[in-house]
Amino acid sequence: MTLLANKGGSFLYDYDLPLNLFTPEDVTDEQKMIEKTAKQFVEKDVTPVRERIENQDFDKVVELLKKAGELGLLAHSVPEQYGGLGLDKVSKGIVGEVVGRSGGYGVAHSNHTCIATLPITYFGTKQQKERYLPKLASGEYLGAYCLTEPNAGSDALASQTTAKLNDQGTHYLLNGTKLYITNAIFSDTFIVYAKVDGDKFSAFIVEKNYPGISLGPEEQKMGIKGSSTRAVILEDCLVPKENLLGEIGKGHVIALNVLNLGRFNLGSACVGGAKYALELALSYTKQRIQFGKSIADFPATKEKIALMSARIFAAESIQYRTAGLLEEILGNITEDEDITAIGKKLMEYATECAICKVYGSETLDSVSDEALQLHGGAGFIKEYTIEQVYRDSRINRIFEGTNEINRLLLPTHLFRKALKGEIPLEEMIQTAIQNLAVNPSQDNGEFSQEKAAISAMRNVFLACIGAVYEQFGEKLFDEQETLMKLSNIAIELYAAESTLARSIKRDDRLKRLLARTVLEQSLLSVEVMSRQLVNGVVNGKKRSLFIQMITSHLQSVDVTSTVEEKREIARAQFEAERFVTK
Repeated sequence: MTLLANKGGSFLYDYDLPLNLFTPEDVTDEQKMIEKTAKQFVEKDVTPVRERIENQDFDKVVELLKKAGELGLLAHSVPEQYGGLGLDKVSKGIVGEVVGRSGGYGVAHSNHTCIATLPITYFGTKQQKERYLPKLASGEYLGAYCLTEPNAGSDALASQTTAKLNDQGTHYLLNGTKLYITNAIFSDTFIVYAKVDGDKFSAFIVEKNYPGISLGPEEQKMGIKGSSTRAVILEDCLVPKENLLGEIGKGHVIALNVLNLGRFNLGSACVGGAKYALELALSYTKQRIQFGKSIADFPATKEKIALMSARIFAAESIQYRTAGLLEEILGNITEDEDITAIGKKLMEYATECAICKVYGSETLDSVSDEALQLHGGAGFIKEYTIEQVYRDSRINRIFEGTNEINRLLLPTHLFRKALKGEIPLEEMIQTAIQNLAVNPSQDNGEFSQEKAAISAMRNVFLACIGAVYEQFGEKLFDEQETLMKLSNIAIELYAAESTLARSIKRDDRLKRLLARTVLEQSLLSVEVMSRQLVNGVVNGKKRSLFIQMITSHLQSVDVTSTVEEKREIARAQFEAERFVTK
């Protein structure tokens, strides 16, 4: 069954395996060149001064950002006619991944190229683009994004910052305080959200030298110390009326949709960070001798390395698949499109971008945690880089929308499409429930069990959707505990499907082993989550029957990863001393 193929969220109900998805193996020579440039920059310029960056030498951070601008690493998402490179979303993700291994510097870099620049790229007037984009692309100007407030975090529209046109009709007076603003100390431009006349949520481009803008003290953070974080204070800040970004009252279209790309970019950075943490673990465990042999030789270490590698493989597959989807829909945006049309395109793959953020950040957290554990006591000592990697990783589950908020987005998008009549959800639910009564269909070809596993997870997800809707109806939007479990199942489905499709498309021994390991873990997670969900929303004998059907359906698929296969995965990583897939 193929319904709305390649539309946002279609993986939740489309049973056809997407063998045309974009993978890391599909990168072009041009994309490899931008990756090489980024790697050389990070290795030669950023890594040697990691300690200076960690000690908040912001002059050095600015120097590095300017150097990145000279190399074109700030210009990938800016159109050529405005001084940029006009590259695709895959290239954007590649640069984000490479700088993601550099901790605080990477946060400053990605913040500038994404949420501080893209609002103007997509929603600015021709004059605004001509004024700001060439300077942002080159690094002459550095940017910040100002959304969070003391009483407006995840609930961005609760903003209390105001904007009022002056009596002369020439400037807006902005008043309010923005919190936790990345790059604040050295930014030249600030994308600021405020309510015109107290109620029309709107966006503005504010320059650092405008009267009435000031900064609070540097926040003393747990990690990402190399990125400046301060409050931005607006007291009758005079902003020229031509610096209104987009339309009055449509700031939410800019804020929420640009954050979709921010979430995608954050996922890429997290993949880069996870690969770096794995490298540190591989290096240390090979050198550390205990009981007469290296820690790397212990079977328990090999299993940890294999599971870390499989998780990274899944996260990487998700990122490149989503990059291909984003490029497909955003690569042809034109300047004459109105703000609503652009916003709709940016929103199309909001579900997939949210998964990039959630899965990527939780991959980085789990990999950095295991990498530190493999360092033993040394991992707790500042002398070892993994200590900083571990601290730096924690923020990723919070900014760009907390992982909880992003999880709540996933089933919400699907239900709203169904309520609008865009997808026949009831029909799909009934089909899925019928499918639960039988074993997933399998052919006799290669990957038959793995394909059946994906179908089984999808059947369970849709059946659970049906149980939730039957219990709560349209009030389900208030049932956050249940929505979170639905979201977890959806995330595992996207990860497993992306991984399997990549493995089939580029079939070799190691990819197959990695994919099977991912699928095994996903199947177990889906079984646990679905049982918990059903226990919470279905009563009596019906609950027991439903759980029995789910368990039987999932366990009828034989997808396992043996101890020897995991050791083979680990051996490949140790031999390369980095994450490899072949």
